[in-house]
Amino acid sequence: MDTKEKLHADLKWATRQRLQYVEVMAYYAGVVTRSDVARAFGLSDPAATKDLKLYGSLAPGNLVYNHAVFGFEPAAGFAAVFADLAPAAVLPLVAANLAVANGPYGDTLLYGVSTAALPLPLRLPSAATLAQITRAIRARRKLRVRYRSLTSAGRAGVRILEPHTLVDTGLRWHVRAYSDAHCEFRDFVLSRIVEAECLDTPADSAAQYDDDWVEWVSLKLAPHRGLDPARRENLLFDYGAAGELIEVNVRRALLGYTLQRLGVDTSADHSRNPNAYQLMLLNRDEIEPFAGWAFG
Repeated sequence: MDTKEKLHADLKWATRQRLQYVEVMAYYAGVVTRSDVARAFGLSDPAATKDLKLYGSLAPGNLVYNHAVFGFEPAAGFAAVFADLAPAAVLPLVAANLAVANGPYGDTLLYGVSTAALPLPLRLPSAATLAQITRAIRARRKLRVRYRSLTSAGRAGVRILEPHTLVDTGLRWHVRAYSDAHCEFRDFVLSRIVEAECLDTPADSAAQYDDDWVEWVSLKLAPHRGLDPARRENLLFDYGAAGELIEVNVRRALLGYTLQRLGVDTSADHSRNPNAYQLMLLNRDEIEPFAGWAFG
């Protein structure tokens, strides 16, 4: 075993965490700086610099320094050495705002509590495609994509987007972006993006110009009237309601997804099966203009 291999094998877990973060940040953000590493792990600038130098010695040629941004960018032949860059591994880190995942615990339950999740099909793009999207968001640049909409009959059309936020609806991921072709902000499902390229052109729009994103609305919900009194009372307790009303504050852009995820009866006469739709919407007139697709 040569010196480099021994150093790699002898890395402490905390050091390996930081090197994993360096790779994820470089690949998905397009650049990693000393300040990024220092902020993520509460380090001094000299300590963060030491980590970046260590990474360079263990993965030579993986990153190149760009003086214009005072940081390291992935080289053309970049290949992960420490991190799992699969979207399924990275998106939860982004959503939870964690620097790294997976500790040296094996099958040991860190908190002693078993957890499980629904075996839903993965609906994600490739790592290369997702990286272009996340780089465009971080750098506030335009993004060229080939996108297969549900009405495209199997053909992927080229779109120019200005993305600002990734959204997890619980069933799928999408990116909120301004569409140059439609002159409005829309949702684009990540798994329908065939290819993506982060362009050098700065984006003209941003999240603050997306009215449906910055404006919030209160969903006014109640236990379905088709349920018996005991079940209605238990549902109010379940949702922590102070009275007879369950209020949920939601961005206007996410109203439809929230109604769908909560299984809300959005019909005008609340005629849906209360066993399947345990909640009913009380302020339909206020909500429907912003989430028409969720109203059958």
